[in-house]
Amino acid sequence: MAENAEFKSGFVAIIGRTNVGKSTLINLLVGEKVAATANKVQTTRTAIKGIVNRENSQIIFIDTPGIHKPKTKLNETMIETSFGVLEGIDIILFVIEATSTEIGRGDMKILEKIKESKKKTILLINKIDLVKKEKLLELIDIYQKEYNFEAVIPISSLKEKYKNVILDEIEKNLKPGPAYYDIEEYTNQTLRQLAEETIREKALKLLQDEVPHGIYIEVEKMKYRKNKKGEPLYDIEATIYCLRKSHKGIIIGKNGEMLKNIGRLARIDMERNFDTKVNLKTWVKVKEDWQEDTSIVKRFKME
Repeated sequence: MAENAEFKSGFVAIIGRTNVGKSTLINLLVGEKVAATANKVQTTRTAIKGIVNRENSQIIFIDTPGIHKPKTKLNETMIETSFGVLEGIDIILFVIEATSTEIGRGDMKILEKIKESKKKTILLINKIDLVKKEKLLELIDIYQKEYNFEAVIPISSLKEKYKNVILDEIEKNLKPGPAYYDIEEYTNQTLRQLAEETIREKALKLLQDEVPHGIYIEVEKMKYRKNKKGEPLYDIEATIYCLRKSHKGIIIGKNGEMLKNIGRLARIDMERNFDTKVNLKTWVKVKEDWQEDTSIVKRFKME
């Protein structure tokens, strides 16, 4: 720790509309895969914590579901989670897209919640590689007239060079406080949750259109053992639930190829994240209207 520097800590919520790059951003800042990323809306369904340990601070990030128009009980729960998070945090990272030319309805709804919360907020303008500088300056001006942001940082969340710029700005705005988590930790998600997220992310990337968001994953068995060679291994059995019989066929694919691909990509990611071999088995089952089933939907509520 730098001499005479007081240790700081705090909780930071990353909030924004669907598909603005929040999950990619949290993975960049944490330096580990903690959030599912796919080029599809509503990838994140629950608030995921990622932890960044720096020399003089510990920053706990909460990646929230994207703000969208709710159509199901699941959607309503996701939005409740996003706005509910704001109560217990210290700083808000509000992510918008550089391609906006005005404050749209979704972003205005978020801005209103930020104004109500009166929290310190840093505005991150993502995807700046898609616009000219004059347009970017106009957008900054529009937003600065709406709220007194601690800082406005134009970024491209896929680029490593923005990581320390954002972290330095957050650290500057944190109060002195303790480390809430062990410095070796980078997420508070259990391995079971990380396994479910990983399988869902691969399904999101490989499946088309309406099928991905009609699925949820349940890891039914996760057992640690050593194989015949004495190497550590996780046996994982997971079920992919979908809304319709026709979706089940798409997820399994011709000769089971799609399901094999989802499983293979998920296993590779898990082995890298868990630093151990993984034996993964997956099944597909139909559970109609699970998005309206309170017992399932409550799993996506913020704890």
